[in-house]
Amino acid sequence: MSESILMTALKNFPLVCAGDDLCELVAQGLACDAIHLQFGDILVVAQKVVSKAEGRIVNLNTVKPSAEALELAKETQKDPRLVELILLESKSIIRKKTGVIIVEHNRGWIMANAGIDASNVDSLDTEQNVLLLPLDPEKSAADLREGLMRRFGVDVAVVISDSFGRPWRVGTTGVAIGAAGLPSLWDRRGETDLFGRELQVTQQAIGDEVATAASLLQGQTSEGRPVVHLRGLNFREFNTAYHRPASDLIRDISEDMFR
Repeated sequence: MSESILMTALKNFPLVCAGDDLCELVAQGLACDAIHLQFGDILVVAQKVVSKAEGRIVNLNTVKPSAEALELAKETQKDPRLVELILLESKSIIRKKTGVIIVEHNRGWIMANAGIDASNVDSLDTEQNVLLLPLDPEKSAADLREGLMRRFGVDVAVVISDSFGRPWRVGTTGVAIGAAGLPSLWDRRGETDLFGRELQVTQQAIGDEVATAASLLQGQTSEGRPVVHLRGLNFREFNTAYHRPASDLIRDISEDMFR
């Protein structure tokens, strides 16, 4: 394992609009901070800038709620247009109460409101814009990684991060919803502890740990630091698969004691 890790949030990262080239923006940010990518570096990119670049903004004024959305909105006292988007982005509703809808997202995450958010999303004139999660954050991570490797000629990893609440814990923390170039899940079963005991259940969530560490610099409100450069995590030395996507971090329903 690494003994030290250096993290740097890229400063003065511009506001991102639909169609922007994230690879170019990240490259410019690295240049401005005089960071030269090296073999094994990791770039952690906040989901919001990925979603914005991919045009995942929806104006609520363009949404027509279904009968199901109207009923659920009445029950939870939420905007029926938002509820309609939540239903479209979800496989099923896990829990609901006034002000909160917990769902299984189409990508498999268990989360509030299908990850749909209005914070740090610009609305002009009469618009009421909200932001949806990327359609395929694994592909988003892979595409950005490929672009950076072509541009800089070094092997790097990319994590797409988002902020999740957690059952039984207060507050939000960063999680990986997309990853490329690193083992998001490190299966350590079969290894031994300090006293030679064989590990039976230990699996380390590398992707989430990287996302959480980066979120300390990215912030949660108006910081405007969506990209963090991380150096020093020698994951290629792990006794595990070189690439494991962030989707491997999702617990299968057959192993879920609470569903």
